[in-house]
Amino acid sequence: MMKLNRLTAWVVGVAAMIACTPNPKGTPEEPTTLSGLKRSHFQSVVNGDSTDLYVLKNANGVEVTVTNYGGRIVSVMVPDKNGTLQDVVLGFDSIQGYTSVPNNLGATIGRYGNRIAHGKITVAGVEYQLPLNNFGHTLHGGPEGYDTKVFKGVQPDSQTVVLTYLSVDGEAGFPGNLNVQITMKLTDDNAIDIQYEAETDKETVVNLTNHSYFNLSGDPNNTVLDHLLTIYADSYTPVDDTFMTTGKIEPVKGTPLDFTVETAIGDRINDTTFVQLKYGRGYDHNWVLNAKGDVSQLAATVVSPVTGIQLDVYTSEPGMQVYTGNFLDGTMTGKRGIVYNKRSAICLESQKYPDSPNKPEWPSPYLKPGEKYTSRCIYKFSVRQ
Repeated sequence: MMKLNRLTAWVVGVAAMIACTPNPKGTPEEPTTLSGLKRSHFQSVVNGDSTDLYVLKNANGVEVTVTNYGGRIVSVMVPDKNGTLQDVVLGFDSIQGYTSVPNNLGATIGRYGNRIAHGKITVAGVEYQLPLNNFGHTLHGGPEGYDTKVFKGVQPDSQTVVLTYLSVDGEAGFPGNLNVQITMKLTDDNAIDIQYEAETDKETVVNLTNHSYFNLSGDPNNTVLDHLLTIYADSYTPVDDTFMTTGKIEPVKGTPLDFTVETAIGDRINDTTFVQLKYGRGYDHNWVLNAKGDVSQLAATVVSPVTGIQLDVYTSEPGMQVYTGNFLDGTMTGKRGIVYNKRSAICLESQKYPDSPNKPEWPSPYLKPGEKYTSRCIYKFSVRQ
């Protein structure tokens, strides 16, 4: 019995030492974020520039992660009605996920968000032809947009990341050397406060936005068709069958685009008797916001009835593109191995109206030397019980 007890004690002792050893190589196991991400999976070199992952945390335990590749929001962990943290944006668990397949998940969009008709702009009397990448038009800065660029990242404190990028004259066809700075701050009232700034040495056009794909259920296996949506806008800019704005501004009243009263996204999304839903294959339209650039007024609210998570959007921009993931087709597998299928997310992109460079009656996107472009968008999270 004595020998058995000694043997047992020896085994227990060895097991204890193994348990206390970080791993067989003697190096500590890399910690993960609350959303299950490892920083090393985002540390790479893309087009000669280093990429990384920045982790923001506030006093409430909310966590947001950002990569400087494309200035992207990778994860957003916020509490649901039971106090359980849920990741409410689509994304990938490594930098290779973003680089292997063209996508704009969570990305900073520039130099011009949304579409420019036939890729043509006239700046200071000179016509420029931009690369075409969407039904004969230029979408989101074209195939060389900011979603493909590596920003320089600095994290001045635990709740802020500052991303900068020099978009050189002629990049993606746009004129002017444009110095861009994006400050993302996670506030203690559970908001992601995004502030955009830009300056140029030659007249150009600028329209920056964020392309996060939200699913407030915390599980992108679910669609967002049950999400309750309110858009504080009485009018919108209709499009043709190439998704290009016609130049008109029309009322939403009496149409499936009327979200002035809270309505489930899926209630009318398949009503293709309304030609705008047929053209957009669902919602993919710019709403003319009643706030008219007043960042203190609500632009939109989205709520998941499953988790109770509510997202309120505020912006200094006059418009907002609402897109319901109509082109997600199951070809991308994201975080946690989840396949991203049609309508598994909603995007809320603050912006100038689409094709504003060619519609002088709309809010101007032009920026001249000596001027500063500024824009602000706030994504604020709370819980509805």
